[in-house]
Amino acid sequence: MSLALDVNGWAHSVWADWAWLIRPVLILALSLALRSVLLLLVKRLVRQIVKRADGKGEVSTETSPIATARLVQRTKTIGSVLSNFITWGVLIVAFTLLLSEFGVAVSALVAGAGLLGAGIGFGAQNLIRDLLSGLFIVFEDQFGVGDVVDLGSASGVVESVGLRVTQLRDVDGTVWYVRNGEITRVGNKSQGWSRIIIDLTLDANADVAKAEATALKVAKTVAAKHKTKVIGEPEVWGVQTFSGSETTIRLIQQARPNLSDDVARELRAELKSALAAAKIAMAPKVLLVETIAKK
Repeated sequence: MSLALDVNGWAHSVWADWAWLIRPVLILALSLALRSVLLLLVKRLVRQIVKRADGKGEVSTETSPIATARLVQRTKTIGSVLSNFITWGVLIVAFTLLLSEFGVAVSALVAGAGLLGAGIGFGAQNLIRDLLSGLFIVFEDQFGVGDVVDLGSASGVVESVGLRVTQLRDVDGTVWYVRNGEITRVGNKSQGWSRIIIDLTLDANADVAKAEATALKVAKTVAAKHKTKVIGEPEVWGVQTFSGSETTIRLIQQARPNLSDDVARELRAELKSALAAAKIAMAPKVLLVETIAKK
């Protein structure tokens, strides 16, 4: 009993003499431990999602390589953002507690930091806007790696999606770096399905019914050759426009994302041959000639 009392008295004595040092050390130790645990949980969650996406787990959540790349990149990006939030959050809280331990007026510093942060935020508002826009792009899955998109200022295949900049390559091979804050609209051609639209401009005297039947027959033949690329049956929407010199009919076919170009090229070639064999005349090309009157 006396030994317990001696130990208890010694502990109180040590705490009274060294509390000014022990408390900051405990704050630092607990902050580092908390940060390590939270980061470990985030990394473990990211690792599990990536493992499942790659098909290494019990259940693979994605079968498409492009969809897998999108899921992996989005997961890693969100994991990086969460890790940064955890690190800075724990650091700020620990720093504030340490200042309080050393008798510093934290409220005054917070007010000053608020003014400084407002000034920095005003000067770096474009950077902040880019980062926030990048977060929403990633969280909402507006587009991802491999998607064919139109961002207004540039269009092409997305190669990288970052928090500040999106990288895409156009049909000429040029790599464009688009700031996320400058993206005001997104046209994604790779989500869900795409549609092949072919307008056939016939001569005004051509047999429209025969042309529609020929076009539909050719489209069904091409669709049968590309069952894995098309969705549903082709349709002829009939006459779209007509004038004294020409009549335009429209043929459509739904296709899977990023797979419509090959089908469309073959369909155009087959239509050209079939219409010529059926002796269905196309509208002649009209050339506009500008005449400059001489004074």
